[in-house]
Amino acid sequence: MKIAKLETFGTEFVCFVKATADTGDTGWGQLSTYNADITAQVFHRQIAPHALGTDALDFDDTLRLIQEREHKFPGSYLRRAMTGLDTALWDLRGRLEGKPVVELLGGRPGPLRAYASSMKRDITPEDEAARFCRLRDEQGFTAFKWRVGAECGRDRDEWPGRTEAVVPVVSRALGEGIDKLVDGNSCYSPARAIEVGRMLQDHGIGHFEEPCPYWEVEQTAEVRRALSLDVAGGEQDCELSSWQLMIQHKAVDILQPDVMYMGGLHRTLQVARMGHAAGLPVTPHAANLSLVTMCTMHLLKALPNAGKYLELSIEGPDYYPWQDGLFLGDPYRVEGGHVTVPDAPGWGVEINPGWLERSTHQVSERA
Repeated sequence: MKIAKLETFGTEFVCFVKATADTGDTGWGQLSTYNADITAQVFHRQIAPHALGTDALDFDDTLRLIQEREHKFPGSYLRRAMTGLDTALWDLRGRLEGKPVVELLGGRPGPLRAYASSMKRDITPEDEAARFCRLRDEQGFTAFKWRVGAECGRDRDEWPGRTEAVVPVVSRALGEGIDKLVDGNSCYSPARAIEVGRMLQDHGIGHFEEPCPYWEVEQTAEVRRALSLDVAGGEQDCELSSWQLMIQHKAVDILQPDVMYMGGLHRTLQVARMGHAAGLPVTPHAANLSLVTMCTMHLLKALPNAGKYLELSIEGPDYYPWQDGLFLGDPYRVEGGHVTVPDAPGWGVEINPGWLERSTHQVSERA
């Protein structure tokens, strides 16, 4: 079975991929979000020409071949484009075999614990605490993550004093028996990160994500050595050499690859295996409600070193207007703090035909 046609349906923010085999069988995947229209051009120029005519089911070597053929273009855009091929072909295989992707990976569908992940820094501590408590009481979440510092902030806060206010206010409001996580998004120097980290420890926070600029691995390692809570990171890293360096320097306690940034499941599984060999859990980054979260759900239910929970964004159309109407139904419905990995073939979701009709459509086809 060979890949005969590759199509993209996209906007500036998100782009789906449809893979069609020479048998007529199809599968759906997605390019990574953000500047997805640019990534679609990379896909049709630098991914599709190498993939068309290759095996639609045994495609691990095709991904390696693309990396070799495009060796002058390492980095994020190539990986974001590779993800579209990888995820579409996993879905195609699942549909063909009548199995969810999680079973193809050796796991089982079913409930999966999620943590409620806030993306907002422009929210007051009191408002953040209030919406967390509402989600705790209405949807049963038992874990929450919120933001400290400013994104790549060079030690600056989103506004003066916000971090010192939001940490105790939210922590006290959530109370005991709740897992508490914070994300620094590359804000801090080691000295400031250690200062903030000690405050986090004092307030019962157990997870400090990306405290230092993510590209400064030794800085993050310094912070980890100074603190007793878990230091996590890796969401931005898309090259395997970066993960080797992170593990070698013992920079983090928790690995956080993003399936879409990494280049798809095959490459994310390589990171998970590296983590397993080093005794490290994997809690992937999944910061929006496009297909990335569903792919991550299937992955987590199959990993022997899966972390404690799935990252589940709590931001709706007011924050991510481009998320609205992507899928039919509600694939991310929460019950008792858990989402459900579906048992339907492939990813188990259906992309909204109305959304596809409004998107920009491009085709690469085998001659």
